[in-house]
Amino acid sequence: MMNVCTTIIENPRLPVSLVLSADEVRAVANTDTQSSGTATLPPIYPEWLGDRAFSATHGARFNYVVGEMARGIATPRMVVEAVRAGCVGFYGSAGLALEEIERGLRKIKAELDASQINWGANLIHTPQQPGYEAAVVDLFLREGVRRVSASAYMRLSPEIVRYTALGLQRGPDGDIIRTNHVFAKVSRAEVAEQFLAPAPASILKSLLEAGAISEAQAELAARVPVAAEITAEADSGGHTDRRSAAPLFSSICAARDRVATKTGIDPNTIRIGLAGGIATPHAVAAAFSMGAAYVLTGSINQAAVESGLSLPGRQLLAKAGPADVAMTPAADMFEQGVEVQVLKRGTLFAPRGKKLFQLYRSGAAFETLAPKDQAWIEDVLGEPFETAWQATREYIRTVNPKEAERAESDGNKRLALVARRYLFSGAQLAREGDPARLADYQIWCGPAQGAFNEWVAGTFLEDISNRTVRQIAWNLMEGAARITRASQLRAVGVAVPPSAFNYVPQQFAQSEAA
Repeated sequence: MMNVCTTIIENPRLPVSLVLSADEVRAVANTDTQSSGTATLPPIYPEWLGDRAFSATHGARFNYVVGEMARGIATPRMVVEAVRAGCVGFYGSAGLALEEIERGLRKIKAELDASQINWGANLIHTPQQPGYEAAVVDLFLREGVRRVSASAYMRLSPEIVRYTALGLQRGPDGDIIRTNHVFAKVSRAEVAEQFLAPAPASILKSLLEAGAISEAQAELAARVPVAAEITAEADSGGHTDRRSAAPLFSSICAARDRVATKTGIDPNTIRIGLAGGIATPHAVAAAFSMGAAYVLTGSINQAAVESGLSLPGRQLLAKAGPADVAMTPAADMFEQGVEVQVLKRGTLFAPRGKKLFQLYRSGAAFETLAPKDQAWIEDVLGEPFETAWQATREYIRTVNPKEAERAESDGNKRLALVARRYLFSGAQLAREGDPARLADYQIWCGPAQGAFNEWVAGTFLEDISNRTVRQIAWNLMEGAARITRASQLRAVGVAVPPSAFNYVPQQFAQSEAA
């Protein structure tokens, strides 16, 4: 018989454990001994899934990250609740004004004590907004943000290197201590290699000459990786290469080993996590079985009660299936043809974005478009094109004056900037929840959301009012532990029924476990 003990979440001394009967023991041992009684496999705890050095380094109970979701979707409240649930939480600070980021950071710090270090914020690469990235790093340093999740980097910037270098020092035993931790979110090995290696000498030299770092910090930064945490991001919401998780994870592991061989860095000091598609216990268990140090969830937290997404937006997500997503142009890299993955069901945002891009790529200005296309654009914008352009121009003048100047004489560029404003506003509409603009909601979403909805159907988590980051995380980790235990039992020769690999969500007590 097989008996799974009661959950570890409620009582940290009760592991997910399987008891084998005497017949099963003999079957495993392939022996004719007449032993009687039972034997118990060693216990497994959800806390033990993943790299325990990760949880020790970041002060977390579980090797589980509640990922940053841009423009405040991952709210300060979500971060606080993630921390209290024993996870690492990241504030979705990307795309927010500096003043709003500062308010969010202070809210987080006001709710947590100094011992609760398992949180951070998002640092997004923004070459289209000169000076913004540097200002965000300055803010993080002032506010004592010790963990950043770095996203949208195709190459290292001086600012991410500066953040790393300023957090390096020698310990009493001579070892290099890292106090500023970078979680680099990547989907390509060539990008991962840049974070896996020490900072380039050219960047360190420029920072040193500018007085941004000290000679000692430059020397230390030349000896350690820019990031010790690498998040391999598979098919996800938002910016994504739609990579399959298993090939991507093995590719990033191979990149780690190549860089370690070349630089002499100990590969065991690098922790590689997995994101994208992490939405069911099966996915979590699979990630850890491949060797992931930690898992990171994204899309599924958008429908949580702590999310910055509006109620209508969260209700749309709760109805999504795995195929209810689509790619559409990204607001921040529209002209380059970069796309993001968004929710398709219930909105028209994806097809509208694609048509705007097609009109731009035709080389046309608004004034040279056919009347029917002009009418379509103004209907989508909800206002005359000239009105939209005036509002766009005022904003662009403040963040990128050169781009605004070029658009004055380039009609195609004006069309692109107005299209970018529309795409950008879709995310704001989704946060505000205007029911009249439902068709224009931009909700970053991957297939994982649909898989999650299928898993929780008919359970208490089907109701979005019960979807807290605590309940989501604990159920995923508990389920993954049980699936892992069933896999271990099967691996030693026990005939484990397929139903043993199923896990139905259960509602855990909201009080924190001891």
